[in-house]
Amino acid sequence: MSATSRTETVAMLTKLTREMRATILEMITQAASGHPGGSLSAIDFIAALFTTRLKHDPKNPSWVDRDRFILSKGHAVPALYVTLAHQGYFDAKLLPTLRQLGSPLQGHPVNRFMTACEAPTGSLGQGLSVAQGIALAGKLDGKSYKTFCLMGDGEIQEGQVWEAAMSAAKFKLDNLVAIVDWNGGQIDGSITEVMPSLEPVVAKFEAFGWDVKEIDGHDFNAILDAIAWADGAGDKPKCIVSRTVKGKGVSFVEHPTKYHGAALSKDELAKALAELKEAK
Repeated sequence: MSATSRTETVAMLTKLTREMRATILEMITQAASGHPGGSLSAIDFIAALFTTRLKHDPKNPSWVDRDRFILSKGHAVPALYVTLAHQGYFDAKLLPTLRQLGSPLQGHPVNRFMTACEAPTGSLGQGLSVAQGIALAGKLDGKSYKTFCLMGDGEIQEGQVWEAAMSAAKFKLDNLVAIVDWNGGQIDGSITEVMPSLEPVVAKFEAFGWDVKEIDGHDFNAILDAIAWADGAGDKPKCIVSRTVKGKGVSFVEHPTKYHGAALSKDELAKALAELKEAK
C-alpha cells in the first residue's frame, strides 16, 4: 500500500467507523437491549479487516474459498452487523430490527438466520475452537483461506481458549489469526479486578506457541500493519492483542462497566450522536 493510499484508507476508515458507531448505538437503543461497550471497542478492527483484507463475496456468502471471520465475543455482534451491511450482505434498512422477534439480526450471531455469520457464537470461550477447526479443515483440504477469530479479554478466562491455543500451535495453523479485543472490562468489573493473572497476555500466547503482536486497537495504521503482519511467513498461528477502550468514541460511554450490557436511553443516544457528529 502506497503512502498516499494508506493515508486515504485511514481517513476513510476513520469516517466510516464514526458513522458505524452512531448506527450501533441507534440499533441498541431501538432494541432497548444490547452491548454498546464491547461493540464500540471492536468496530475499528472489524471494519478495517472486512474493508481492506478479507477475501469474501457478499453475493456468495458460502463461497468455499472465502476467508472466515468468527466473532467469538458474540455479544458485540452489532459491530459485525453494521460491517456486513456496509459490505453489501444485506440492506442496511434491516439494522433497526436488531434483537426483534423474527429478525435475522439476533443478539448474538446465528448462522441459521444470517449466512454471513460463520458460526453461532456468544457462549464465551468457544470461538477459538471453532476457528481452529475451520483452519485445520482448510489445511486438510489444501485451501488457501485464512480464519480470523476475535475474542474478548474477559472471554479468555475460559480454559477452553487455552486448550485450543495449545492444539493450534501443535498443528502449525499458520492460517489462523486470533485477535483479542482487550478493552479492560467485563460484565462484573475491570479485568484487573476479576482476573488480574491474565497478564502478561502476550507472554502467555507466546508460551503456547503463537507469534504475537500487540497494538493500539484504535490506531488504523497499527491495525493495518498488524493485519499485514498476520499474513507474514512462519508456521505458527498468530495472535494480535488489540488494546482498546470500552465504549470508544463517546466520552460518557467509555470505560464504565454500566455500558457493557445496557442500552443507552433516548436522551443519552441524542447526546452520543451529537458528540460523534462533532468528532474529527
